[in-house]
Amino acid sequence: MSDAPDAELLAASHSDPDAFAVFYRRYERLVAGWLVRRCRRPDLAAELTAEVFAAAYLAAPRFRPGPEPAGAWLLGIARNLLLRSLRRDRAESSARRRLGVERLEMSDASLEALQTLADQPALDLLRELPADQREAVRARVIEELDYAELASRAHLTEAAARKRVSRGLAALRRRMDQQGGTR
Repeated sequence: MSDAPDAELLAASHSDPDAFAVFYRRYERLVAGWLVRRCRRPDLAAELTAEVFAAAYLAAPRFRPGPEPAGAWLLGIARNLLLRSLRRDRAESSARRRLGVERLEMSDASLEALQTLADQPALDLLRELPADQREAVRARVIEELDYAELASRAHLTEAAARKRVSRGLAALRRRMDQQGGTR
């Protein structure tokens, strides 16, 4: 099951708890690292990470695979939850409440691990990509451009822009895996 595609894991998650556990382990570090680098608060990042995966579990039946990996879908959820939590000055917890998941109590070791993620330069792996992929991923993920805007900026077709982002994200994922990242 650990080699199953993300869409397959999400489709099976409500009938097979192990499927979502594999999906969670695959993306936990990506989501937690992204959140801690954005909010710079390991405790909030941990709460939001739990909420992201609770929301993803609830939304799993509606997930439709596309050109972007499931990690981008999760980061979209994370972004929305982070923005909501910053506006309200507290972590969103509605999905966890719906699932009956208690608030997380973070151990010192967990907080330290999240702080280590925050202290790592966020774009180190991105710098290793070829320039065209690096710029495409940066524009799509960091600047949050849609594919039409990205294609226009790079003088590409929308399909070519999608492919560039997809290849860049896949390369980043492989590098993270090699460094003990998401799997």
